[in-house]
Amino acid sequence: MKLLVACLVILLVAIVAKTYLFSFRFQSPQDYAGTGPQFDLKTHLSGEILSEGLIFGPNGKMTNSFVAKMVGTWDGDTGTLSEEFTYSNGKTQSRKWYLTLGPNNTFTATADDLVGEAQGVVSGSTVRLRYEIILPEDSGGHTLQATDWMYLTADGAIMNKSEMRKFGLKVAELVATMRPN
Repeated sequence: MKLLVACLVILLVAIVAKTYLFSFRFQSPQDYAGTGPQFDLKTHLSGEILSEGLIFGPNGKMTNSFVAKMVGTWDGDTGTLSEEFTYSNGKTQSRKWYLTLGPNNTFTATADDLVGEAQGVVSGSTVRLRYEIILPEDSGGHTLQATDWMYLTADGAIMNKSEMRKFGLKVAELVATMRPN
């Protein structure tokens, strides 16, 4: 019996270690310092952008897909990114991010469906953005903790991966491309 308990404890520790030490949300901007091409918010989030993506639920199955038309504009160190989503289930959504560049490759962002300010950092060819988002009522109205990573590719496309968590548990994941249109 003691051997069984010891094995279960070891298994539990291994699962927790994998979840908290070797997972998507524990990569760091410093992991990408010096990578290229250099991500520049004013350059790469400007003009018309076409995004296509998939949304996965907590069990890993795709729950929806989308196409989004985005338009980024900048005035000095402040910018907006307007998004018009069309989902595969027929629903549409309009969102607008308000971005403000800060010191040392940091930035903040707000949107109507966020709690407070999102905190972002640019490092090499990547951007990490952390925030709390309130889902629309028809999606449950839950407040989720989100971590977005955007990875700039050599041809100028941006690959976006996001994880949404509630009480520390992953409840949704998004994978998308973003290309100048």
